[in-house]
Amino acid sequence: MNVECSFFIKRIRFPVCCISGVKLSPFFSRELCKFEPPQGWFSFAGIGPLLKNRRPASTSAFNYDSKFRGATAKPLSYLQDDKELSKDGFLLNHARVLVGSGLETYEKGKSALQTWRHFGLDWAFVDPKTPIQSGVKFCVCLKEFLPWVVMPLEVVYVHETRKANKALASFGFGSGTLQGHLLAGEERFSIELDENNQVWYEILSLSKPAHFLSFIGYPYVKLRQKYFAHQSTNAVVQHSTASQQ
Repeated sequence: MNVECSFFIKRIRFPVCCISGVKLSPFFSRELCKFEPPQGWFSFAGIGPLLKNRRPASTSAFNYDSKFRGATAKPLSYLQDDKELSKDGFLLNHARVLVGSGLETYEKGKSALQTWRHFGLDWAFVDPKTPIQSGVKFCVCLKEFLPWVVMPLEVVYVHETRKANKALASFGFGSGTLQGHLLAGEERFSIELDENNQVWYEILSLSKPAHFLSFIGYPYVKLRQKYFAHQSTNAVVQHSTASQQ
């Protein structure tokens, strides 16, 4: 069912199409990515009221089983052997790319994640002021064909380790999908300085369709996940390299 809503942001009218709780808009606004999504199968609430009266954290629920909460904090090899994941229909998506070397590169890569540079793309956006803290809800705005799609998530965990006596460090966080997201699952972004002084950027996700749109277009969704991993890696590498020049 297609329901059209009229949203007003700073006196500018933005028509937003709500399809079974998933928000689509032909126009992009950074404000669109700041609000917490309303609950329910259909959405009739406007963005304006949501921006003024943000809902408490308890109103947006995860759309995947709690037994998988925090699963992406585990190593890839463990998840590949996890029979429960495959039994529940989750597929893994993984990318690990060498960014550079040295502590400075690591710090710049960490800064890139903390300021959402890995989402600084022309078709994927997260408000860079969003704090990376456990329990924080945020929205990813994605440009798919004509409309912008708003995907709600919540930071599930933040991990950071550092060994003072060795040049070893890592920083990463995982986000879980909320009701209204096209997919169900979790995704981790992390940066690591290993024992060889090399800096690695890693993306690890587990997901499955959670909406009829993603069911019918899942092959396309998987291609877009791989495309995002490639572009996100480029964004992190460029940020780290440019900062050293």
